[in-house]
Formats: sequence, structure tokens, C-alpha cells
Amino acid sequence: MSKVKKVAISLSKKNVFLRKIIRSIYNFLKKIQYKVITVGLKVDDKTIIFACFNGKSYSCSPKAIYNYMLSDEKYKEFKYIWAFRKPEEYKELEDNENTIVVKIHSKQYKKYLAKAKYWIFNYKIPDYIYPKKNQVFVQCWHGTPLKRLGCDLEHFDNILNTMKGIKKRYKIEASKFSYFISPSKFASEKFISAWNLKEIGKENIIIEEGYPRNDFLFNYTKQDEENIKKRLGIENDKRKIILYAPTYRSDQHQTGVGYTYKEELDFTELQNKMGDKYIILFRPHYFIANSFDFDKYKGFVYNVSGIDDINELYIISDILITDYSSVFFDFANLKRPIIFYMYDLEHYRDKSNGFYIDLNELPGKIVKTQQEVENEILSINKEFKYDNKYKKFNDKYNYLDDGNASKRVIAKIIDRRRYHND
Repeated sequence: MSKVKKVAISLSKKNVFLRKIIRSIYNFLKKIQYKVITVGLKVDDKTIIFACFNGKSYSCSPKAIYNYMLSDEKYKEFKYIWAFRKPEEYKELEDNENTIVVKIHSKQYKKYLAKAKYWIFNYKIPDYIYPKKNQVFVQCWHGTPLKRLGCDLEHFDNILNTMKGIKKRYKIEASKFSYFISPSKFASEKFISAWNLKEIGKENIIIEEGYPRNDFLFNYTKQDEENIKKRLGIENDKRKIILYAPTYRSDQHQTGVGYTYKEELDFTELQNKMGDKYIILFRPHYFIANSFDFDKYKGFVYNVSGIDDINELYIISDILITDYSSVFFDFANLKRPIIFYMYDLEHYRDKSNGFYIDLNELPGKIVKTQQEVENEILSINKEFKYDNKYKKFNDKYNYLDDGNASKRVIAKIIDRRRYHND
């Protein structure tokens, strides 16, 4: 990173007004650069570009849609572009002759972005990039929202962004959407309000057909389980598996470090008490940048932050422990036990993002202390049942997930005539 850029970032973090000026100048210059790079490039109706979490992984609904299209002869003439931050790690995708892997935000990427008829992303793209009128931007997003988003925020304590600024950026993003994928009526309502789609006349862009990302949870095989266990080096381990996936805290940010994780679970205590019966797969939110001493808990706590597709972790896990992350919505499709470790519930609810749903609906017990976590794990081991409360949760939030969402979604995106006749 250049010295000028470092200074600009440092100053912008200290002054809200200066941050606005720097962002405006940056977006203006980037917009001009994008137009120069892509001038004269025509849109190809048979080219489709994918990216997940700004190029961080090969996962989520874009991955599911891509794999479905590869399996259907109807789309054999399409050219598929995948954009990654580290494209060299995904070159095996090019074993498919119709697939090209590029570095995200590179000149090559921008050219393909200008040529692709369809954009399949699951995150907010840069403010300076807009699709052409004859391009189709499909916003997959990356989960059913528990926490309030965008224009629905009532309070927000992220030191890098004001609430007003967040809402403005969501509105800019909403103007670009052609379609927005939703897994349920509940999610549709929240996406419409969070991006203020009704105000701009776009409430009808929602494709409410289930989450393509969850198709795998209905279609995976025993071999898939064995493959991921072997990859983690636990294929011969007979202990039960706990997936621990906490979210980041928007107010826990350190300049020069990023979002941090404050260790609220005492892994030493857990290892001493139940290390003979359980292992923990620890997956912090992708925003979190601080280090964790996994060597200290070797053989008990496994670092799974490098596993792109969290679905692979779901299918081998016996229990999920999370807090405010949306992972529990997806995991609930497996009808397995979930523990909600919300040690800072009052602060998170009242001072941070806030929630869309009544926490009494959650398909698992809320605990706030280390001892309660331990007690709940032991209780689940003895008496877990998929009860009426859990079923009611799935009936409300996951009723469209059935292993075929990708097929339904892509039919509505590609076969435009069918969509408008529905």
C-alpha cells in the first residue's frame, strides 16, 4: 500500500467530514478509470460472472448456482468467469473448459464485468461500479438477516461509518439491482425495507425461491462428509464435533488490525472438562483479523477459517454454537442442536445493530456464561429432540429450502420470458 493511501485512510478514520471527501474523490477517480478500461466493450448474452464476499471465497449461492448451471445441458454454451483475491488458489475451476478465473478488481476482471450479461454476487459491490442497462445484477446476499441492515438500522456504533453514511450506501447499491434472491417471505420483507426497494419501485425484483446456498444441505453424500473430515485431519476421530461460529462486533475495531475477537469462551476449561468427548471447529467471522493461538489447543480446537464453504462444516458438525451470526438459519435445515452464546446480549441488542426477530423464536437455548455453555452441551448430549418450536422455526424461515432452489432461481434469471409470465 502506498504511503499516500495509508495517510488518507488514517486521516479518514479520524474525521467524518474528511472521510466523505476522500471517498467521493476516490469513487470519482475509480469510476473514470473503470469507464476508460471498459469503453467500447459489448455485452455478451452468454457470459456470466461470479464472486463471493468480494473475492474472498468460492462458496455461498454463487457457487451453488454455478454448479447447477454446469450440471444442466441447457447452459453448456455459457462462459463462466470467477473472480478471486487469490486466483492462483482456484485454478482447478478452469478444468472446466468454459470457466475462467481472474483476479478481482484487476483490469481483466473489469473488462469481463463490462462484458458479462449476468453478475452473480453475494455482497455490496464498490460504489463506482454500475451495470449497464442491458446487464443483469443478481444480489444473492449471504444469509437470512437476524441483525438489522442498512436503512432499517436504528443505531450503529461502527467507528468507520456513520449510520447516515451506511444508509446512503445501501440506497446507491439498491439502484443497481436487477434481482434479489430471498429464502422466505420474512427475508423478502426485510430485504425490501433494508435496501428501501419500495421507495425506488423495485420491490418486485425479489426472487423468493429458497437459498441456492442451502441446496447442498439436502444433497450432500457420505463421501462429502468423509472428504472434509480428511481435509481437516479428523477422519479417524470418534469424538463429537462442535462448530463454534461467532460473528464480529462492529464496535470492536482496532486501527491497523481490523475487527477483533475477544475470547469469551474459555477453551482451556472446555478442553479439561470435555476434550475426551468433543472437538471444536472454530470459525470466526471473515471480518475478524486478529490472531488466535490454535497451537495451544492442538487436537481440540481446529482452525477452520480457511474453509471457504461453511456448508462443508455444517454437515460434519453435531452441534452449532453461535451468537448473532445468520449461520443458524442455514444450519437449522439439518435439524441439529444449536446453542446461542449471547454473553453481551443487552449491549448488542440496545447499542449495536439490533434484531429483526423475537429471540424467543430461536431454535435453541440462549446462554450467557461459560458454565451455561458447558451445561447445555452436556444436556444436548443426553436429551436433544427436534421439537415443535424448532419445527415452527423452520416452517417460517426455511420452508422453501429443499435442494432445488438453484434450479428455480436460475430459471427466473436466465429464462426472462418465463419470469414475466409467472
